[in-house]
Amino acid sequence: MLNPFDIVIFGGGGDLALRKLLPAMYRAYQEGNLPQGSRILPTVREESKRKEYTETAHKALQDFLGKGEYNAKDWKAFSAYLVPVVSNVTEADDDWDKLRDILDEHDADKSRVFYLSLPPAVYGSCCEILSKKGLITETSRVVVEKPIGYCGESAEAINAKIAEYFKEEQVFRIDHYLGKETVQNLMALRFSNSLFENLWDAKSIDNIQISLSETVGLESRAGFYDKAGALRDMVQNHLLQLLCLVAMESPNKLNANSIRTEKLKVLESLRPLVAEDVDANIVRGQYVPGNLDGKIVPGYLEELNEGASKTETFVAIRAHIDNWRWAGVPFYLRTGKRMKKRCAEIVVEYKKVSHNVYTDNVGNIEPNRLVIRLQPEETIQLTLMSKRLDNLEMQLEPVTMNIELSQAYSNGFHSDAYKRLMLDAAANNPSLFIHRDEVRQAWKWIDPIIERWQEKGAPSLYRAGTWGPEDADELLEENNHVWFNTGDKA
Repeated sequence: MLNPFDIVIFGGGGDLALRKLLPAMYRAYQEGNLPQGSRILPTVREESKRKEYTETAHKALQDFLGKGEYNAKDWKAFSAYLVPVVSNVTEADDDWDKLRDILDEHDADKSRVFYLSLPPAVYGSCCEILSKKGLITETSRVVVEKPIGYCGESAEAINAKIAEYFKEEQVFRIDHYLGKETVQNLMALRFSNSLFENLWDAKSIDNIQISLSETVGLESRAGFYDKAGALRDMVQNHLLQLLCLVAMESPNKLNANSIRTEKLKVLESLRPLVAEDVDANIVRGQYVPGNLDGKIVPGYLEELNEGASKTETFVAIRAHIDNWRWAGVPFYLRTGKRMKKRCAEIVVEYKKVSHNVYTDNVGNIEPNRLVIRLQPEETIQLTLMSKRLDNLEMQLEPVTMNIELSQAYSNGFHSDAYKRLMLDAAANNPSLFIHRDEVRQAWKWIDPIIERWQEKGAPSLYRAGTWGPEDADELLEENNHVWFNTGDKA
């Protein structure tokens, strides 16, 4: 049972806090996972915002909770957990003393979680003030959002600054994809089912695709995104973390240190892409106006309101992991904005049967395929070849076994990655968070790609509402592979 805790959400009036973090805590309360005596302390910059925060939170929950989740009775009880406070994260003023007094009202052994829903540039100053004002205790943790830095050097500087005030075991670097129940189910599928674990290597698997596609454009992130781009924003963290979970060896135990050790081995085994290798194995793109769901949407430059930009909104990568398990198996990583459909999925395509006993007229024998979909729905699909039952002749066709996780667990549980990760931070469980060594190794692989792009070329263009540049399809065709695109195939 989780003990009572205090969670201070710096940037409590921001989009992430209102759209994701507060709904996550509300769901935790509804499911009985928010212990009595816990407090949620969102910070705002002005006293007027503090006074109206409860109403702001009320409206946010009504706007961002799913259908049927909100009810007035639960809101009234949940609102008692909210203790909004004023805080300026760049100035050590008297408001910090008030925050300390509020936290000190309770037992000193009570866990304190400082969630920095802030730009990474101010992580260091915020941690410094927390230390200077005496708010950091032995049971304190700090949660930091991605992306940490814009390159390996800047990431190391930010992590070093945080490390001046928090021990590594107190630092929880969050990647919300790792909190998704389906991602955790990936480990359960692999490590508790001999059917999959015995067929999880280069002898059985032809290729693996990991795709994170979005239909949205810049929204309110234009200033940040044009400096970051898809490679920093999505590949360096989300995609590489999912790659690690797919490719890692079985940890000797399912604890944080063992899992991190195996993930780090994957990152260290990634074949470096430098100079001409970048050109040959990576496609970057930028969307132009197009038809998305029956509407003409603007291109990146129009949304950015700038005359020119080489920032990529799409990346496709052919990567290889040079170890005994994965030698020769291409891993295709893809992410993009203004894509045809919103989805996040892992596709494992197995090799064709070594000897086909059927004649050509029975139909095309397709390879088996395992699809683990993370969003918008959470499903696991396994495609097998089967005889058509409506035909007396021997005719084969692919059939899909489909597990709808949301329907399998219809007891009111709501899958929410942020809920899971925030509660894990409160419980001091770092299994699903990212270690500093992982950040360092990921940037070591990413930095040469950025350097090459700065030297040469510009993104290929693709229409909004498509699956990206044609170059990305050609990247797979070189190996006689094709992208698995949600909705385009059965």
